[in-house]
Amino acid sequence: MQRIRTTICEIPSGFVASYGQVAEIAGIARGARQVAYTLSHLPPDQVLPWHRVIKASGKIAFAEGTENFDDQSKRLMIEGVVVRNGKVDMKQYRWQPDLDELLWKPCSSWDQKTP
Repeated sequence: MQRIRTTICEIPSGFVASYGQVAEIAGIARGARQVAYTLSHLPPDQVLPWHRVIKASGKIAFAEGTENFDDQSKRLMIEGVVVRNGKVDMKQYRWQPDLDELLWKPCSSWDQKTP
């Protein structure tokens, strides 16, 4: 769904959002599972900052020790997000956009480049 991809694209470097938060901002009530489904079914040529989407508890959704877990942790840490025991401090790193940011900030070029 394009609204989900656009919302994920808007999450700034150094911040994270939960699956439910992405759904809410995208206008999909109770759509956390739809966000997860969308991310798991991205076309191979679609590049988004998927690593910025985590569980509401701050945990990385992938099992610890898997390639995806390690990749997401690494990408977050490169952006300055501290990951401890597979968890991010949501109070510190949660993206909290104001209305102006949601209405006027253009989408980053994530969908045009490979990370």
